[in-house]
Amino acid sequence: MHRPAYALLVGVAALMGALAVAASITLDRPLVDPEGFLGPSWLRLPLLVLGAFLLDLLPRTLWKSRFKPAAMLPVARERVRTHWNRERITLVVLGLVCFYITYVCYRNLKSFLPFIMGEDKYDRELHLIDRTLMFGHEPATILHTVLGTGIQAHFFSTIYLWFLPLVPLALAAWLVWSRNITFGYWFATSQCLAWTLGTASYYALPTLGPGFQYSYLYTDLPDTGSSALMEALSYGRSNVLREGVEGAVQSVAGFASLHTAITLLVALMVQYTLRNRILHIVFWANFAITVIATLYFGWHYIADDLAGVVIALFSFWLGGLASGQKFDRHGLASHPTSTTSQVPVDAD
Repeated sequence: MHRPAYALLVGVAALMGALAVAASITLDRPLVDPEGFLGPSWLRLPLLVLGAFLLDLLPRTLWKSRFKPAAMLPVARERVRTHWNRERITLVVLGLVCFYITYVCYRNLKSFLPFIMGEDKYDRELHLIDRTLMFGHEPATILHTVLGTGIQAHFFSTIYLWFLPLVPLALAAWLVWSRNITFGYWFATSQCLAWTLGTASYYALPTLGPGFQYSYLYTDLPDTGSSALMEALSYGRSNVLREGVEGAVQSVAGFASLHTAITLLVALMVQYTLRNRILHIVFWANFAITVIATLYFGWHYIADDLAGVVIALFSFWLGGLASGQKFDRHGLASHPTSTTSQVPVDAD
């Protein structure tokens, strides 16, 4: 049986699109494309699909043909015939398009946040929770003292910023190379759910984050890529709220941490769908270090990270159910129940 794994994926993208359009009309503010360096949307979507296809085909063709021109065409044809069937093409196109719609709408709804919710913020309450959990101390001060503020800061910054390319690369990997088609739907659906729930959390509890609200706690840190990004976001917020710069987006919101949510989601997907122990260790370590970095640089409060964990777990579970996964051993393992042409499911 082939489950309609794409139903939730399409539904989430459609919901985010409807919300973004409604907000745009209500506020009389245009929707903007925050990642427009590849050209207009009508051009970028075909480019993303073509890029995913070439990313799979070219390296494999060059490697298996041993760079012999006469052998390249047969190798490429065989890969297209065996891998790029209707199921795979549907997965890649739907996954990329739905994620693109969801992400662009997320960025716009995040930018609209101060115009819809006003200037009320809950930074003070979350800051007090942080101090209570740390017995009267600042989480950032503790981390700076224990971990140091020298080269360590550059290491944490690198891991934190690695999130930016990780999101599209991980999505492309599961869409293009997952042997079981349902794993690709699982990850794409879970990602879209996580970004959508993250958007909802921004509106449920608006905050700026400790690095913006309590910047004096981070003056002992050296200049890093993370601090440059925070400064750029601060200028971007000012451009939107005060300068009215056309095409600018406001990208400051603390609760919940989607860095935490997405890196945990990737670690869970690696754990459940891949059998490489080294990759398990790498991506769980990436998640742990990212969480530390969110507190170290002041991107988030502890509550933000905890909420990000909840978002990841719920998105992972619901995306798994929607794509036909069955969780075993109290959720510690899973197996697909959906049939695909490449990986059939044995009858019970």
